[in-house]
Amino acid sequence: MPFAIRIFWVFLALCFAGSATEAKAEKKVRAIASFSILGDMVKNVGGDRVEVTTLVGPNGDAHVYQPTPAAAKAVGGANLVVVNGLGFEGWMDRLIQTSGYKGPVVVASQGIKTREMTSEEKEQHEHGAAKHEPKIDPHAWQNLSNGRIYVENIAKGLSSVDPDGAAIYKANTDAYEAKLADLDHWVKAEFAGIPEAKRRMITSHDALGYFGAAYGITIFSSMGFSTESEPSAGDIARLIKQIRGEKITAVFIENVTDPRLMEQVAKESGVTLGGELYSDALSNPGAAAPTYIDMFKNNVTKIVAAMRKGL
Repeated sequence: MPFAIRIFWVFLALCFAGSATEAKAEKKVRAIASFSILGDMVKNVGGDRVEVTTLVGPNGDAHVYQPTPAAAKAVGGANLVVVNGLGFEGWMDRLIQTSGYKGPVVVASQGIKTREMTSEEKEQHEHGAAKHEPKIDPHAWQNLSNGRIYVENIAKGLSSVDPDGAAIYKANTDAYEAKLADLDHWVKAEFAGIPEAKRRMITSHDALGYFGAAYGITIFSSMGFSTESEPSAGDIARLIKQIRGEKITAVFIENVTDPRLMEQVAKESGVTLGGELYSDALSNPGAAAPTYIDMFKNNVTKIVAAMRKGL
């Protein structure tokens, strides 16, 4: 074979090899996150190597979510599924079964110290529809120390399906955890300036229990762990009496609940609502809480401002 022809075939083979390598490099891990907060965490850990599909998007309520055929198709074509666990996504097992997905499922909350309702919370819930709810609080991401455990579990899951990216996932995780640790120090410093007796607040449902336990805040709510329950007239009356009697100034609505209830409570108790908190879902891009970190900054800033009104 003439030398020129041999050179041509070698060149052609190298071109094909390069194209195949490039195509392989461009193929991303397809990851499913059950709701927006987990979706943001997966994006931070996965970076450019991961394509993230979030089932319950910004401002969406995972408690009442109804999976769609499109969701089943997305799950069926995924390489990895990431869920919160602790009973938060009651619809997930059936969705996975329907989709035919056979891959690994990362339970992001695995390894955390779970929180049960306090005796005071149990007493509150005995008066309303929330009395049949589980004792375990699923909203563990509301403690930033737990958030770091979530991130580590996600990194392990991504590394298991994409070993070639393990070093990248480790570097991304380290960088992200450092930001969460700094944020945790900031949160504690912000509340340190509020007397313990004034660290009391009321929200529209029990999504901030881990937050309260981590940062020394007593939290009351009109609803239980799930937004599917509705408070009774007696529940609302007790909240109003509590606000007046204890002079609580930190009263908030949450983005996944109907604001009219807390607007009524605020009006009848004579307090001004402290604004909207993000608990079970992030905001849309460009709003107050498009990321997990932004969510904490938004919530803490508003809570501290409301508490300081009572000083």
